[in-house]
Amino acid sequence: MNKRRAFLATTVCGFAGISVVTVGPVSAQTMVAETDPQAAALGYKANTAQVDQKKFAKHNAEQKCVNCQLYQSKAADNGACTIFPGKLVAAAGWCSAYQKKA
Repeated sequence: MNKRRAFLATTVCGFAGISVVTVGPVSAQTMVAETDPQAAALGYKANTAQVDQKKFAKHNAEQKCVNCQLYQSKAADNGACTIFPGKLVAAAGWCSAYQKKA
């Protein structure tokens, strides 16, 4: 009986340790690169002022990730976007999937 308890305690502690190890790195997200294939296809720029007006005629300088419905953060510098799961976008950025917050 003592061996069984020791086994269960070791197993439970082992699984708890694994979950702590996997949670740490997952929460550290990287910024979306403008050269990322999906970002490039959507015309993503980290600075809305650098968007090609000829290519994206509907863009205006007031459109930024921070005031887009797809942006999921209140941070001033960057945040998550549903278009780029697991990565961060610049709050001052823009892409062609922009949808003004209601």
